[in-house]
Amino acid sequence: MLSRIRSDIQCILERDPAARSRWEVLTCYPGLHAVILHRLAHACWTHGFKWLGRFVSHITRFLTGIEIHPGATIGNRVFFDHAMGVVVGETAEIGDDCTIYQGVTLGGTSLYKGAKRHPTLGRGVVVGAGAQVLGGFTVGDGAKVGSNAVVTKPVPAGATAVGNPARIIQAELDVKREEAASKMGFSAYGVTQSDDPLSQAMRGLIDNASSHEHQIAMLWKAIETLQTNRHEPDCVPGDATLSEHFEAEKLNQLVGK
Repeated sequence: MLSRIRSDIQCILERDPAARSRWEVLTCYPGLHAVILHRLAHACWTHGFKWLGRFVSHITRFLTGIEIHPGATIGNRVFFDHAMGVVVGETAEIGDDCTIYQGVTLGGTSLYKGAKRHPTLGRGVVVGAGAQVLGGFTVGDGAKVGSNAVVTKPVPAGATAVGNPARIIQAELDVKREEAASKMGFSAYGVTQSDDPLSQAMRGLIDNASSHEHQIAMLWKAIETLQTNRHEPDCVPGDATLSEHFEAEKLNQLVGK
């Protein structure tokens, strides 16, 4: 028990730059208190003392603002950062080294008792502030859920889920290498180097359209030059655009580039 508490404290010191000492973490971090009290509630629950488990969970919620059902399973070195308003359902499973921020719900969409109603988080998952992960599916190892995302389907390992409803961004190899080298193991609030896939698609279309206009303008200029050198009648249409007017930079700013 003491070794697990030491491990929990150390993981907070590694992930939270605001943490200055073990004593501060032990006495002032409600996320740590919630994890320790949940282990007591979970032990009561699994040994048949259901009411006592729920009562300990209720007291934990009152003291920390974090509601974890005593039936939920939480791994080692799980960090609830700030975490006010976090709700973890009965059949939820949280793997080792996960980081969960404030306002997160690991909830269910099924009303059937005894069914797997709540999500399973793999190792090293980051769930950003205000995210809602709803359903009995799995979020793969090393995945990230962006702030305020609403996730209702599985997330592959290493991928990022953003938006409402959530869309999946596959992890890039370069980003994985940088994360492995950084030794941090997570990105604060689930923010990643990738962006919303719809914004990425819009940027791609804007850049592509800009490139096409540039090429068309160059073609008309070449035709104009050939016509001038050969002293032939005008073959350039009157409405031909000989200069670029596509404001790619302005449009990219509108979609957040």
